[in-house]
Amino acid sequence: MDTNHPQVLLFQYIKTSLPSHISLVDQVADLLNISNDSAYRRIRGEKEVSLSELKTLSHHFKISIDQVLQLQNELVVFRAPEINDERISFDQYLKAMLEYMKYFNSFASKRMLYFCKDITFYHFYLYPEIAAFKTFFWSKTIKDMPEYKGKLFSLEEFPLLDCFHLGQEIIREYNKIPSLELWNAESINSTLSQLKYYKEGGYFKHPEDLNIVIDSFQKCLDHIELEVEKGIKFMPGDPDIVYRAPLQFYVNEVIIGSNTILLELNEEKLSFVTYNVLSYLITKDPRFNEKAFANFFTLVSRSTQISATGEKDRNRFFNAMREKVNALKV
Repeated sequence: MDTNHPQVLLFQYIKTSLPSHISLVDQVADLLNISNDSAYRRIRGEKEVSLSELKTLSHHFKISIDQVLQLQNELVVFRAPEINDERISFDQYLKAMLEYMKYFNSFASKRMLYFCKDITFYHFYLYPEIAAFKTFFWSKTIKDMPEYKGKLFSLEEFPLLDCFHLGQEIIREYNKIPSLELWNAESINSTLSQLKYYKEGGYFKHPEDLNIVIDSFQKCLDHIELEVEKGIKFMPGDPDIVYRAPLQFYVNEVIIGSNTILLELNEEKLSFVTYNVLSYLITKDPRFNEKAFANFFTLVSRSTQISATGEKDRNRFFNAMREKVNALKV
């Protein structure tokens, strides 16, 4: 069979999506319940894949039939992990994100490109007080979880230790992934609006908790600034012997962003696009990824790098954010 035949290309594509330590033959044989020899013959194109086998492979590896058959239309297939769940708790959301981070780290070569409209959500889990507030806000105001109905926020009554520890695990996995992040001056505005909304709406059970949460938020910004200054990612208090992935940090003063995450995993590319604030769509579509990656790097070329260099611009950027946060204190 021609090496450019869709079936051969299908298995080549699947292979690029697997971590290097996982055997394509073993995966296909187990999935289709066939021998390794039969799997080899399908991979080499010596035996045609049946329609039912194609369906099984496409479903398991999240590949669109359009993509397999190389149909050049305007359709792009995305996965929407939460689409069939009526409502999931926030700790379930965090567990799913933790599994994704571990999956990213299973690849020998990886890089994350993050186009930030808002501060990356896992950074709020650097410190417990801001983590408690953000988890409460997301659960009550965004996800409308019934158990939060009528509740007011209180650090004493709502410490959210389970979610905090999950968030810390996510950060540790994220810290292993080299990344390039593109922020802007508006990146903290959504959190500022949330704190202001809860302050003015009387959602703090104890008014003094507001300043405690704001101080915790300031610690997050201080730590992120330190990471940017050093050009590496690490946890507060980490010893130097801990692996520290490189961080390239850019600021764009014109474009607000879209909370899009792009991944390079060996030869594979993935795009994560957010919707409904916290939910995300995922695609491996080469055409979509080509445009998404090209647009990202175009914006980077028009942005200012402030990681490991550009001290004046870095100080100006973070000082402006701190002034906005301090203005909320009572």
